[in-house]
Amino acid sequence: MKKFIVLLSIAHLLFFSISQAQKPKRYNVAEIQQKLEKLRVLGNVLYVAAHPDDENTRLITYFANEKKLNTAYFSCTRGDGGQNLIGPEIRDGLGVIRTQELLAARRIDNGEQFFSRAVDFGYSKHPDETFNIWDKEKVLGDLVWVIRKYRPDVIITRFNTAPGTTHGHHTASAILAGEAFDIAGDASKYPEQLAYVEPWQPKSLYWNTYYWRRSDFQKDTSELIGYDVGKYNNLLGQSYTEIAALSRSSHRSQGFGASGSRGVQMDYLQFVKGQKAENDAFEIVDISWNKIKGVESIDMEIQGILDSFDATNPEGILSGLLQVRKKVLAIDDDFWKEKKTDEIDEIIYAITGLYLEVKADDFTAYPGEEVELSIEAINRSSADVVLEKIRFIGQGQETAYSIPLKGNEIHEFKSKTIIPESATYSQPYWLQKEHSIGMFSVDDQLLIGKPENDPAVSAIFTLRIQGETISFSKPVVYKRNDPVRGEVYRPFVIAPPVYANIAGSVMIFANHASQQIKVEVIASKENLKGTLKLDLPSSWKIVPLIHEFELSKKGEKANFIFEVTPPNEQETAMGRALVEINGKEYDSSHTEINYEHIPAQLLFNSSKVKFVKLDLEKGHEKIGYIMGAGDNIPDNLRQIGYEVDMINDMEFSSKNLDQYDVIILGIRSLNTVERLQFDMKSLMDFVYRGGNLIAQYNTNSRLVTNDFSPYPLHVSRDRITVENAKVDILDNSHPAMNYPNKISGADFDGWVQERGLYFPDTWSEEFKPLLSSHDPGEDPLTGGLLVAKYGKGYYVYSGYSWFRELPAGVPGAYRIFVNLISLSQKVP
Repeated sequence: MKKFIVLLSIAHLLFFSISQAQKPKRYNVAEIQQKLEKLRVLGNVLYVAAHPDDENTRLITYFANEKKLNTAYFSCTRGDGGQNLIGPEIRDGLGVIRTQELLAARRIDNGEQFFSRAVDFGYSKHPDETFNIWDKEKVLGDLVWVIRKYRPDVIITRFNTAPGTTHGHHTASAILAGEAFDIAGDASKYPEQLAYVEPWQPKSLYWNTYYWRRSDFQKDTSELIGYDVGKYNNLLGQSYTEIAALSRSSHRSQGFGASGSRGVQMDYLQFVKGQKAENDAFEIVDISWNKIKGVESIDMEIQGILDSFDATNPEGILSGLLQVRKKVLAIDDDFWKEKKTDEIDEIIYAITGLYLEVKADDFTAYPGEEVELSIEAINRSSADVVLEKIRFIGQGQETAYSIPLKGNEIHEFKSKTIIPESATYSQPYWLQKEHSIGMFSVDDQLLIGKPENDPAVSAIFTLRIQGETISFSKPVVYKRNDPVRGEVYRPFVIAPPVYANIAGSVMIFANHASQQIKVEVIASKENLKGTLKLDLPSSWKIVPLIHEFELSKKGEKANFIFEVTPPNEQETAMGRALVEINGKEYDSSHTEINYEHIPAQLLFNSSKVKFVKLDLEKGHEKIGYIMGAGDNIPDNLRQIGYEVDMINDMEFSSKNLDQYDVIILGIRSLNTVERLQFDMKSLMDFVYRGGNLIAQYNTNSRLVTNDFSPYPLHVSRDRITVENAKVDILDNSHPAMNYPNKISGADFDGWVQERGLYFPDTWSEEFKPLLSSHDPGEDPLTGGLLVAKYGKGYYVYSGYSWFRELPAGVPGAYRIFVNLISLSQKVP
């Protein structure tokens, strides 16, 4: 083993497109052969839809692995407006999770991933509504940009353009695909892009018809192009539908785990526009090396390499690959030159057993910090390999080595590098600026479309392999050994030197009393000394005005309390925690998203938090909460003075249940809490004895039990997507509309994203519907809030989106929800 100490300095950071913080890819011979076969294919296909999990992983898997095409999915949004089955994150945090889930899916099915700048603002019933909120011209431009960069021969949409048949985002994605197909080849459209790309005209546009719900027309497949996506791949040892199921199961936050299937399974394409094919969408496209003049021999040479490939001696094809690489570097087509050179280099890396890695001693560093690095380089073949130099992206100097990497001889280097003072924090690029309800704010053309940030720091290893110079880019990562999980990687990120987290997503003041607001300061560097203050409008009184702090170690935390007194009148204000160090202010918070199925993510959003003074009356009910898919409502209720216990694991005996005045079922409890298929009777008995039970929304599929109500009630897919849709109170005399707060139309002002979802559509006469609302042009929906007396108590079923409105600090939502809690035999 050889060790070296090197001091490196980075003048500035550039970015390099590499998937972050994954265990280094270990290639088996089957995958190597697949990649060799792919060298013969020069074709691209782009799949277009609206959200993470909209993509047909069966078809993506088939095109990428059977036809060996470059296959990518363009998702208009990151799924920010969906629900979360695995945790409490919603909106931007959920979008980060779903982005990583898509990337995990693509690593399984061998596809690639792109996005637009559109925000998933929630369910939309019509594409016109979608385009009213999205900036259509920008989203269209994003798709045109990706088409020009990726150069697909064929574009396929998941949805068709018929409005009203599915989610408005879905239909909008198909409309955008058609328009982008028409103009991507027109140099007069989005001419600013032409500084980086050339116009590109795909050959054909197809719609991937819905195999699970064919119309009578679609049942006749004679005019459709069919693919057996259930085909078995002997090399990979799985059918494409089995691989696709693993890919789809990456969408854990949406509960989309799928079981593999086998046998003939057909997927179909319906022609939309362009050049029509008969049996295969690519039969009219030359996807061979013949498309590039003068290099036809390359294909024969690759075939010769395939014929001589020996699974027991993969490096035996190295010389042939290097010869092909020379010819590829000489071709007069920059696009395919880059693509095929990268593919060849990946194969060379695999067959020589190369392992190149750069590890940081911690997973964060602040601008100006010196970072300890460990570098490992090994060649596990008999090939003649020399490590010539290592260069960090953006560094003005290189470190030369000229070290022979002999077979299976490990070389380890200890290095140091300095993060530039001007380095940008590793906040996801689409979240670096405030965004609107419909669009992320991203101005850098070269960032648009990317699925995630490029690595914060990358190292370029330049090797001489059998006399040929080849460079490999590797991200700096953090790695540790977990006693249970073993080797665990996470991204290395550039972070602020200090974070300030206000405890809570919204600060609710239910009366005139002051509250103690806790702010946690976290040091991201050693020997941190500064001041902390709360920044709020002058109508809010804060004591003390400033805290001084001193933290000696990186990662050290300290909590500080500010006594905040609200104004006399109802008011909503934005407050933030401000840290000042050496005359410079910082207001970044620290949020970690850490699930085993995706790389850990750190968010450095502004520390801004909404402060809300409510005109609110409430009682002193004790609440038991059964958490479902995950929401923040227990914390929201505690903030306004309720005692809330989590009772998922409690025995549902009458003694245990009767200590509570109210039991609340969290969102999707009836979809996710298995014990409720056995224990709903105990909860109904609790209501009968005088308790109050509030059931929040559930999806109408995969209910753990259909017996979740004391009287018949059917949950539908009905929803109200317009958050400012007018709401009518159907019974102004009902206690839920009067006690302890008098509810009026003003209580429905300022709602976010939607009114509600999965409303019941039929119910027994024992239920009293209290509210009516509807989206524009639709019939009223009255099933969003149903209340029934049962025995001495009340049962409430509500599809209104309390899980969004309470964390958003919507005053009226608190007033109504408090009234629902107050329903009991105690109501006067």
